[in-house]
Amino acid sequence: VRDIAVRNNLSASTYDIEDVGASLGSAKWARDLDQQGRDVLDKVVNADVLVVGSPTYKGSYTGLFKHFFDLLDPAALRGKPVLLLATGGGERHALIVEHQLRPLFGFFEALALPTGVYATDKDFADGVLVSEAIRKRAAQAVEEAGYALLRRAGGQRVAAE
Repeated sequence: VRDIAVRNNLSASTYDIEDVGASLGSAKWARDLDQQGRDVLDKVVNADVLVVGSPTYKGSYTGLFKHFFDLLDPAALRGKPVLLLATGGGERHALIVEHQLRPLFGFFEALALPTGVYATDKDFADGVLVSEAIRKRAAQAVEEAGYALLRRAGGQRVAAE
């Protein structure tokens, strides 16, 4: 999040699902969220780019993660660049980005960036990402986010030769 913001002269905000607040679990509609939850939802909808991630739980994203996005209007993320991230306990869940997250954001017609990032417990040491391979994927995704932001803003387009 910080790298995308710095490279593209944006402000950055980071939220955990718990930041939405206790009203998330019982909300059937966005209007059912308390003010704290509505504030987070509004910031997500109005962001220039999203970096979304979830731990893997039984082969998919968590229930509250899905429920949060279920509260959005289906057109709320149309065309918005989204970097997809997931973590899991092992390699057996590595396809969560492609099989779970990408279809979810496809439903919203968001622009899911080509490079998603999946990391396992072994890619971290004391909460810090140490895997060079994952760092490279993340850097590639950050670069793609910059291109997507430029294109969305009507910036210069460069043709391949």
